[in-house]
Amino acid sequence: MIRVNNLCKTVVTGGQELDILKGINFKIKAGESVAIVGASGAGKSTLLGLLAGLDDASSGDIILHEENLSLMNEDERAALRAKHVGFVFQSFQLLAGMTALENVMLPLELAGHRSPASTAKKFLDKVGLADRAGHYPRVLSGGEQQRVALARAFAVEPNILFADEPTGNLDEQTGQRIIDLLFELNKQSKTTLVLVTHELGLARRCERTLLMHDGLLTETPSDSDSSL
Repeated sequence: MIRVNNLCKTVVTGGQELDILKGINFKIKAGESVAIVGASGAGKSTLLGLLAGLDDASSGDIILHEENLSLMNEDERAALRAKHVGFVFQSFQLLAGMTALENVMLPLELAGHRSPASTAKKFLDKVGLADRAGHYPRVLSGGEQQRVALARAFAVEPNILFADEPTGNLDEQTGQRIIDLLFELNKQSKTTLVLVTHELGLARRCERTLLMHDGLLTETPSDSDSSL
């Protein structure tokens, strides 16, 4: 489902080159759940953005759903994401001028879904927000906004779901509810799940844990807390 070969990412800051990713190699099988952990600034979110085709690598290959992202332009990567990828952000990324229902409908409409409204309603119901469908993000709590974001991500029935610190802006109790919901929806959909997290409980729920350190990625036991 995902294959990464000698992936590198270098940026220029203060007139000097900074190597964020240094020749990373790994594979993720279809249906797996994988946590990427490591210290702040280690490059976890950079890697996730590259895997989702939201940014360009400096070198190396990312094979996503049998397509090589490095050989695709921005429009082609966007089309691939629309068809196969869901993304959940720490900051929710809901559109303020749209209701919860409209936010969930948007990617469905972009993908040319036949019945975006009914599908969006179904997934809002799955996350327990059927009665909040007509509300705008500004009147929803952080937990409710993240549940809308989960509904939006899963509504397109992606083959792969990327989540970047999905509980980072939530209190512990609300975060735990979001974690439970994330894995419940993931199990129902049989979606490949790749997430970045500092949360020990969230990483332990995944089948594998990959540790990002000094631009490199290594496998670590999922029950280890040394990297969080």
